[in-house]
Amino acid sequence: MSASEEKEEAIPEGIDFSTFVVSLSHSALLHLGEAPHPETDKPETNLLLARQTIDLLGVLEEKTKGNLTGDEERLLTQVLFDLRMRFVEVQKKAEAKK
Repeated sequence: MSASEEKEEAIPEGIDFSTFVVSLSHSALLHLGEAPHPETDKPETNLLLARQTIDLLGVLEEKTKGNLTGDEERLLTQVLFDLRMRFVEVQKKAEAKK
């Protein structure tokens, strides 16, 4: 099996709102250094990209108010809370190293 075929198998066919939110959440975790980079398998921190992804989820929350199921709304709220708290912690650690 080729690498492109493996990637196609790993991508779920039915993308829904929850999958989208979890995907963005994983990207933010990757940029916060909380998940290993897929190419290097080592954590890498990029606070600018983490902040951008978290802000994007915030915009999504704002623009979808009143249009989500209860489960979708809870997922988005919890993901945002968790990512914002992690961001603050990583930012504090980065500032302490300066």
